[in-house]
Amino acid sequence: MEQSQLPKTMATKPLFRTKHTDTFLFLGALFALFLFYALLSSFNSNPTFLPNIISSPRIPNALREDPPDVTFYDDPNLTYLIEQRVFNWDEKRREWLKKHPGFNVDVDKRIILVSGSQPGPCRSPVGDHLLLRFFKNKVDYSRIHGYDLFYNNAFFHPKMMSFWAKLPVVRSVMVAHPEAEWVWWVDSDAAFTDMDFKLPLERYKDHNLIVHGWENMIYENKSWVGLNAGIFLIRNCQWSMDFMDVWASMGPQTPDFKKWGEIQRSTFKDKLFPESDDQSALVYLLLKEKEKWADKIYLESEYCFEGYWKEIVDSYKNITDKYTSIEREAHILRRRHAEKVTEYYSTLRELYLKSAGVTEYGKGSNRRPFITHFTGCQPCSGDHNEMYSRDSCLNGMEMALNFADNQVLRSFGFIRHDLLDSSVSPLMFDQPA
Repeated sequence: MEQSQLPKTMATKPLFRTKHTDTFLFLGALFALFLFYALLSSFNSNPTFLPNIISSPRIPNALREDPPDVTFYDDPNLTYLIEQRVFNWDEKRREWLKKHPGFNVDVDKRIILVSGSQPGPCRSPVGDHLLLRFFKNKVDYSRIHGYDLFYNNAFFHPKMMSFWAKLPVVRSVMVAHPEAEWVWWVDSDAAFTDMDFKLPLERYKDHNLIVHGWENMIYENKSWVGLNAGIFLIRNCQWSMDFMDVWASMGPQTPDFKKWGEIQRSTFKDKLFPESDDQSALVYLLLKEKEKWADKIYLESEYCFEGYWKEIVDSYKNITDKYTSIEREAHILRRRHAEKVTEYYSTLRELYLKSAGVTEYGKGSNRRPFITHFTGCQPCSGDHNEMYSRDSCLNGMEMALNFADNQVLRSFGFIRHDLLDSSVSPLMFDQPA
């Protein structure tokens, strides 16, 4: 029926008009006007308007915005490549932090965890699964303690592969993350096995590089295994930039690579393979250029900064029993809680451990080992060291990863009763009372 055919009382008004229609029309017009100006503003060349459009209510603007002020990133000569040097890095970081005040708080405690693996699939049929579980372990630890995590699976230098591959990655991360005071490299075959423990950064306030090692094995025994370079903590500063330049100068990207292999082999009588490697290079610098570098390098041996798996995995059961016995006596440690407050309960657990006399770290201790490192097991390739059997490596990794995961799964209401069985069971209320 056309409008001219409608009764007069209906034809003079819209069919659905109510007493609120004028209000709706007014609001609709305002909304259309807002959209118009928003679209118009998107073509505005003024960059200061855009952050207000993209800012998220969950993240403070100060941690998202990048002011228009010039920083070192605007320098066309800035390089992320390890073969090109960086100068005045301390000043550049300092200026960047001034321009980004949201990050200029507790800078000395800010850590980025870095790890990685090869670009292609593993040769071992279980390799990719194991690397995924090792990766999950690092994600869990980083999430609990609020650390950023960068996991890389690309070669940042085409000639620096295998154990040398980490150096160009760490160097690039230092430039990409000026807000981080520390870059923490952890090999892909290492697992955090004490989710409570945090690095004692105050101990390292006067040092720039922390590795697990022993002075007597380096300076007296002249052993290439006097330290382990698979896990290290390095300060994001000019000293570290300079040190990494010298460290990397023994790598496969240099014309002197073969010569450095010969020098290392003649220096370290227990080194059996001819190629220059990153660990031997690091020990060599401590041994031959001690006055230049050693004062800023901390050899950590008081806890499992990097624990040898063969000495650790058989102790997990005794350690679990000890922690369980302490929790039976302390209701507060059994209390259910959100994962976000895990660090609070970690602090409480530390008090109860000390009260029970569980203070020592290392072999034979009832302390959880901080990191269990599966040196020689090669989970991706499967080409394990002949010193170990395939089953000992695989079982050890399964136990370590499940031991660590039990500490995480408690916050989600589950537990593994058998460290060689990945199936989980519900965690009963007030367990293990």
